[in-house]
Amino acid sequence: MDKRRTDRLNSLLKEVISEVIHCDLHHLPFNSDHVTIMRVEVTADLSYAKVFVSILVGTDSQKQAILHTLQGLAGKIAVLSSKKMVIRFFPELTFVIDSDLEKQLHMQELLEKIAKEREARS
Repeated sequence: MDKRRTDRLNSLLKEVISEVIHCDLHHLPFNSDHVTIMRVEVTADLSYAKVFVSILVGTDSQKQAILHTLQGLAGKIAVLSSKKMVIRFFPELTFVIDSDLEKQLHMQELLEKIAKEREARS
């Protein structure tokens, strides 16, 4: 499949899945505002999609519990998402924690700490 088409599909899936999680799923055991869809990567044959999520609160065990809940709801999320877009076959969703945002925040904290230490020396 053309890379531009795949990129457009990934972007559309990201928007639609995010909308479903934040607007259409009710009675979640966690606050959906703390879950952010970072990116989606669909396979070349469009049968599978890996959904990278960032969970901004909680311990690692709480994040794993939220991820497990999302994975359990993957079928429902796919059905609701498929109703919002025109696509012949909707891919099977797999949720994965994306730690890129946490790494960036940690790097930012380290850089701020270095800057404060430099100010203290001068």
